[in-house]
Amino acid sequence: MPDKIKLLLAEDEAALGQIIKESLETRDFDVTLCENGEKAFERYQSETPEILVLDVMMPKKDGFTLAKEIRAIDDTIPIIFLTAKSQTADVVEGFSIGGNDYLKKPFSMEELIVRIHNLLNRAKTQKTTEVITLGDFIFDFPKQQLKYKENPETRLTHREAHLLFHLIKNKNKVLDRSLILNKLWGTDDFFSARSMDVFITKLRKKLKRDERIKIINVRGYGYKLTI
Repeated sequence: MPDKIKLLLAEDEAALGQIIKESLETRDFDVTLCENGEKAFERYQSETPEILVLDVMMPKKDGFTLAKEIRAIDDTIPIIFLTAKSQTADVVEGFSIGGNDYLKKPFSMEELIVRIHNLLNRAKTQKTTEVITLGDFIFDFPKQQLKYKENPETRLTHREAHLLFHLIKNKNKVLDRSLILNKLWGTDDFFSARSMDVFITKLRKKLKRDERIKIINVRGYGYKLTI
């Protein structure tokens, strides 16, 4: 029998949290349920979860603050936000601080389970051993590191590394916006597109020391990396 997937769930609504926990446990997940962000951070440190499902609005420590603290020490673990918020700015903030996906309440358990498996599968299938030279940079994709000449390595987040990898693989060609959104975000909706724009901006800043490297916005189509 395969090992169960270890999942950390932070949800302050006791009834909803228990429903999610029990539903996931019937699907071969080993679920740790915490009622607030402080407790979730403690359990994250003491255990080794493979994926996090975090409610945004929680007492003591909200989901965004919790994600920021976790991303400071772990930039690869997948994070899904559960949110009752509908404002675009809130969703974009969630992606910009390192969230990989979000679900708005109310949601179906089937959708949550599909999204969890999609993130876990992408993390496994997108692994590669490639180390790539890009101008004056060395991009170590497996280690998620970007090194400029003799300077220390810069750590990339999980999504930054994968987005840069696909841009490089399509160097001097337009990377189709919808294609990469569906591949890395699992959807090409408005909120995911805004999130992708945030990550493109971050990559531009990290690559700006080599003035030859450009990430061009091809309006209506996508992005193109040129050098």
